[in-house]
Amino acid sequence: MLSSKLILKPFIMAMMVIGLLASPLYAQEKENEKIKASIAVLSGFSEMEENIPEQLLAISQGIIIVPKMINAGLMIGGKRGKGIAMIKGENGEWSDPIFVTITGGSVGAQIGVQSTDLILVFKNSKTLKEIGTGSFTLGGDLSVAAGPIGRSSSAQTDYKLEAEVYSYSRSKGLFAGITLNGAALAVDANANSAFYGSNSDAKTILSSSNSKSRPVMDLKDLLNDFN
Repeated sequence: MLSSKLILKPFIMAMMVIGLLASPLYAQEKENEKIKASIAVLSGFSEMEENIPEQLLAISQGIIIVPKMINAGLMIGGKRGKGIAMIKGENGEWSDPIFVTITGGSVGAQIGVQSTDLILVFKNSKTLKEIGTGSFTLGGDLSVAAGPIGRSSSAQTDYKLEAEVYSYSRSKGLFAGITLNGAALAVDANANSAFYGSNSDAKTILSSSNSKSRPVMDLKDLLNDFN
């Protein structure tokens, strides 16, 4: 009669192999869900009566989408969110997304916890191309302004546009003001490694548009609708 140890050993080894194979797949699916959430955020903004002007999105060279960023505090507040960043190439194609984090604090009359969807529209792609070299401080290294709103008003989208980045935030389905000064924007290296592989870096990802992930392609299609 075979001992229980001899019977269990192949079973244990099989479970270990399954675990090793499943782990990368789970990690990739987690990031796919983040991309799907970003699609939902962008779609949600576009369906609002006073949304991000299509002209602004058409001339943008970069975008960051952060679903459900958490604002929490009692007088002294903090922010934490994870999302994606993409740039538009010279050929008009959107790059594959990189995963980013936004972290920061603020001081003011605030209390409680709030979940906010955030979109940052970049007038040029240079800043995002360099994000892999370190974090950027919004309102410090980058000037950020509340973006104009309106479906197709060229007068509003032509309004100065002197800031480098325009921010849009939404809470509970409505536009919501949010202070981003002092918040740090950085690459989420662990998420990028999980999704693209350990040898992938932000600069390389942003210079390519090769991902065959269905959510990535859906997100690019949605952004192309604004071109």
